[in-house]
Amino acid sequence: MDYPAEKNNFLVGHILDIKNSYQQLLSTELMPNPSSDELLAKQLFHAPFALVSHDTASDPIFNYANLKALELFELSWGDFTQMPSRLSAEPVNQAERARLLAEVSSKGYIGHYEGVRLSSSGKRFLIKNATVWNLYDQNQQYKGQAACFGCWEFL
Repeated sequence: MDYPAEKNNFLVGHILDIKNSYQQLLSTELMPNPSSDELLAKQLFHAPFALVSHDTASDPIFNYANLKALELFELSWGDFTQMPSRLSAEPVNQAERARLLAEVSSKGYIGHYEGVRLSSSGKRFLIKNATVWNLYDQNQQYKGQAACFGCWEFL
């Protein structure tokens, strides 16, 4: 996917999958509905919380990050969207992360997740109260998983 920008409506198609999956699984809104889908995509890209998603590969690759997530992980869009999502956790924490993702796969979502993540420069941060959910497209085809969190603490 290209970098979210005005020219591609901030990847509105992907954002709608994120929004609709969240709403369907959690029975609540990810963000109050703005006046248009394009405005929603722009607001989520610039949101004060982190929003990420990964694909369905056997070793899932990140395919979306908003600006807050890019800042926290200290990565460019190009680098982030080529990184296996497992590398966002320290090797010692990857088994717990894999267990979490398996639970999300079976239950549809989890809330109140906490886990340590690692930026590209090696900074460790604890994400708190994260929600992780399965992503589906408009035809209910599984597309991967997404996560959002607004609380973190550098360790």
